[in-house]
Amino acid sequence: MVHIGNSWDSILAEEFKSDWYMQLREFLKYEYSHFRVYPNMYDIFNALKYTDYYDVKAVIVGQDPYHGPGQAHGLCFSVKEGIEPPPSLKNIFSELNADLGVPIPRSGELTKWAKRGVLLLNTALTVREGQANSHKGKGWEKLTDAIISKLNAREKPMVFILWGGNARSKKTLIDGRRHLILESAHPSPLSAYNGFFGNRHFSRTNQFLAQNGIEPINWDLTT
Repeated sequence: MVHIGNSWDSILAEEFKSDWYMQLREFLKYEYSHFRVYPNMYDIFNALKYTDYYDVKAVIVGQDPYHGPGQAHGLCFSVKEGIEPPPSLKNIFSELNADLGVPIPRSGELTKWAKRGVLLLNTALTVREGQANSHKGKGWEKLTDAIISKLNAREKPMVFILWGGNARSKKTLIDGRRHLILESAHPSPLSAYNGFFGNRHFSRTNQFLAQNGIEPINWDLTT
C-alpha cells in the first residue's frame, strides 16, 4: 500500500482504502507492466512526500506529468537535474524573474520549492510515454480533488495557484474567503501571452502569506 511518510498517510487513509483507489491501483499495475509510464513508480507521490500537509503555504496545480524520457519525477512543472527545462517551465522562470527579480536557474528541478512549502500537484499523477492525458479519468482526479478539499478545510490559510483551464476547474473546491485563489492562463507557449505573463502570482502569494503572519516563500532556486 501507499506509504508517504508524513501526515498525509493518516489524512488520506480512507482514500487509499477506497474501492476506486483499488481500481486505480490495478490499472497502474497493468500500465507499468505493459508500457513505459512516467514518473518512476517510486516518484508518484513525491509532491506529498516533500510537502507535509501542515507545511503547505501554496499549491500549484498542474495537469499531468511530462511524458518524455527522464523528465517527470512527481512534482508538477519540475524536471530532474540535468534535463533541459521545457517551454512552460521557462515561461514560469521568466515571470518569476520579471515579478521578483529572482535569477533564472539553469536547472528545472523544483524540489527546493516543495521543501519550502509549495505543493506541486498534478491533477493526474501518472502518464504513458508520449501520450499526454493518457491516465486522465482513471481515478487520479478523485484523489487530487480529495487532497485539495482537505487542504481547503485547513484553518491556516494558504494560496492556491491555478494556471490554465484544467487547474481552474478545481476552484469550486476552494473557499476563497479564507484562502487566496490566484488564477490565470497556462504558462505554455500557446497561452502564456493571454494572461500568464504579468500575473505577478509569486509576489502576490508572498504578500498574502505575510499579511497572515506566515513566512513568505523563498522562490530563488539558486539559493
